[in-house]
Amino acid sequence: MGAYEEKKEACGTVCLKYLLFTFNFLFWLAGGVVMAVGVWTLVEKNDYISLLPSKTYAASAYILVLAGAIVMVTGVLGCCATFKEQRKLLGVYFVLLLCIFLLEILAGVLAYIYYQQLNDELKQNLKATMTNKYRQSDENEHITKAVDKLQQEFKCCGSNNSTDWVESKWIRSADSKGRKVPDSCCKTEIDLCGQRDHPSNIYKVEGGCISKLEKFILEHLKIIGAVGIGIACVQIIGMVFTCCLYRSLKAEPY
Repeated sequence: MGAYEEKKEACGTVCLKYLLFTFNFLFWLAGGVVMAVGVWTLVEKNDYISLLPSKTYAASAYILVLAGAIVMVTGVLGCCATFKEQRKLLGVYFVLLLCIFLLEILAGVLAYIYYQQLNDELKQNLKATMTNKYRQSDENEHITKAVDKLQQEFKCCGSNNSTDWVESKWIRSADSKGRKVPDSCCKTEIDLCGQRDHPSNIYKVEGGCISKLEKFILEHLKIIGAVGIGIACVQIIGMVFTCCLYRSLKAEPY
């Protein structure tokens, strides 16, 4: 009877080992996805990040990049710990899983908090950024590029509407050469096309660029939050498997 119980226990340990190995492989792939989402947000959408006074959006992406990198390293460690059946390695692996879990929950929470305050932040700051910093100095060149890209990609003009540009320091100066809006407001962008602000020539979108940028960022915040929290929930399964395998292994001799 004792031999049967021992054989049954050994069989359970082997099953747990392969379940945990499969989880680690999928976990490693998930780490790549998490890191890719974070890097994509920072690289592809960096221009738009520069238009936001708060760094919460960027912070969420940085946390995902960090968590993704740690996940990939942890996945390899988990495979080693599983096949070597060492309780110490499994303990380290469990602690790392817990740290990643907390990091990804933090990224999800930050994304959710920023989701709530985004509209007010854009209303308060986007217009001032566009009118006061557009084409004002070399140090604000990234703002100029971001505004031009925003207006062309989203087919909008001005923060709330095209008349916002009346308050622009650049439009009021001689450097604008009589433009009423930047050339990036034009449906067909050519030099000095901003001198004519008729609806047939420039984008007249209800809600202006604020509504377009807000919708865009909210969609990506949902992705960041969903990826972070989704994978964090999956990690709970990995932690349960790790605890079970840890308990099933005999204590290492000292």
